[in-house]
Parts: sequence; structure tokens; C-alpha cells
Amino acid sequence: MTTVEFSTPRRSARIFRKMKMQAQGRAHNGKKFRETCQTLVVSAHGGLLTLKHEVDHGELLTITNPETQEEIECRIVFLGDLCAGGQRVGIEFLTPAPHFWGLEFAEPSPANGETATVH
Repeated sequence: MTTVEFSTPRRSARIFRKMKMQAQGRAHNGKKFRETCQTLVVSAHGGLLTLKHEVDHGELLTITNPETQEEIECRIVFLGDLCAGGQRVGIEFLTPAPHFWGLEFAEPSPANGETATVH
């Protein structure tokens, strides 16, 4: 019996990082919302955050880094299960923004793993 493993390298390293952000967009019911949310994982291409509002896959969000007041548009690419704390939402930046989170991301590779430097 032969075992075949497939591995797709990530575009950038992921970092487990809790940061408060501002998110605005359209909720599942079509109404505009703005809320303070928290990131769980970040990367140069997006991240995973927890939202209180229920949103739709493919919807656009604008998130704001309160430390720099920088805004970036992103698309919802993953929806986790609803829970008491909200919903885990995976986002992808419309254009890569490696410095949006205030971190420097290393290129992922088997040799160096997934690392980053905090500024």
C-alpha cells in the first residue's frame, strides 16, 4: 500500500496574535455594522477574527488598525460556527499588506518554520 501526502505551502506565515480591531461591513441581514473585534491569527494576506455580527461568505469588510488608523479592505473567505463569543471569520486582504498588523512576516519554508518579528 502506498501513502501519498499532499502539501500546499502557505503564501505567508501565520501568527497567533490577539489584537483589537474595528470592523465594518454588511451583516447577514443586509444592515451596515461597525464593531470592535479581536484577531486570533494574522498573516501578510489576512487573518482570523471573531465578529459579533453574523456575516456572509464572500462579503467585503473594512478593518481598521486602531494603533495606526490604517484601513484595509478584505473579503470573507471562511465562516466558523456561531458561539457565545461570536463567529470566527477568516479574511483575505484584497491586496497583500504585510505591515498592516505591525509585524514583519518571514517567508514560510521547511527550514525556518512560520516566524515573525514584532515591531
